[in-house]
Amino acid sequence: MKYIDEYRDPAKVRGLLAEIGEVVTQPWVLMEICGGQTHAFLHHGLDEMLPGGIELVHGPGCPVCVTPLEQIDKALAIAARPEVIFTSYGDMLRVPGSTVDLFNVRAKGGNVKVVYSPLEALKLAQDNPEKEIVFFAIGFETTAPPNAMAVLQAKKQGIRNFSVLVSHVCVPPAMEAILGSKHNRVQAFLAAGHVCAVMGYHEYPVIAEKYKVPIVVTGFEPVDLLRGVLMAVKQLEAGKAEVENAYERAVTFEGNQAAQKVVNTVFQPTDRKWRGIGMIPQSGWGLRPDFAEFDAETRFSVGEIVTQESPLCIAGEILQGMKKPPQCPAYGKQCTPSSPLGAPMVSAEGACSAYYRYHRE
Repeated sequence: MKYIDEYRDPAKVRGLLAEIGEVVTQPWVLMEICGGQTHAFLHHGLDEMLPGGIELVHGPGCPVCVTPLEQIDKALAIAARPEVIFTSYGDMLRVPGSTVDLFNVRAKGGNVKVVYSPLEALKLAQDNPEKEIVFFAIGFETTAPPNAMAVLQAKKQGIRNFSVLVSHVCVPPAMEAILGSKHNRVQAFLAAGHVCAVMGYHEYPVIAEKYKVPIVVTGFEPVDLLRGVLMAVKQLEAGKAEVENAYERAVTFEGNQAAQKVVNTVFQPTDRKWRGIGMIPQSGWGLRPDFAEFDAETRFSVGEIVTQESPLCIAGEILQGMKKPPQCPAYGKQCTPSSPLGAPMVSAEGACSAYYRYHRE
């Protein structure tokens, strides 16, 4: 298939691996931000093919993984209400809260539905005027535009029985939080291509300059990923710290201006908690005052719910690249895909599920 096969070409992969081997002269630690990139590295075995001096660590770019425990508990409290139809993407249903997950709420009679778009949830609100329809609006900059559009449409159409439980987070503040930590090991970033397709990468040069780290915007196929590694290693070996785009076919410097306009119309920057990491100032989005009527947290009075993370789960250290999943004492024992302790073992983009699925020890 055009634009796919050539990015999985074994000859190109071998050529890039050989070129990386010729360039690298010392150990380097690279973080791929996106959980999709983590799964691609492990699925294709690229992590095991890289020269021994290059270590990949895994970042907080899994939207399910970074949704804080208290936000899950807020979702559970709302979903249990008899007047509510609670809608969400499917992978959120298995993320454990303090005691149960959304599947458990549904088993006990809660009206919890899987949807594939926030506009599908909005249609449910139109079709069920006697019910309150709540959509669990999670994710990074990638999912923010459709979520913002659903709120815009609800306002324009006067649909009052629709609201969103917002848990949107943004990549650049998380990168700065990692780089500013005294435990930081990251020497270069492979930035998430789909996030940059929406937002561009105009926010990254300031970070690269401030922390002296190369940042390479990278796609998701083997050739994409290895091009990103090669460009990052070349910079590291040359003592450079610049922003480069290795995903030119999908990403521009400015990004998708129309999508950004919709997001900025509905959302405004706010402090956000990240699962296992804690509060990162101005690292997320919340609804602007003009759209406050669609805030499920306020509508159902769940804003005061605060919970504690499981002491057995080291998701925060994994999401910051400080540890790998097999270093967690619970990994593969108390925590498995069928009985997860934390979100990284649940999500299709979680690092723990990737290691478990692809047998990395």
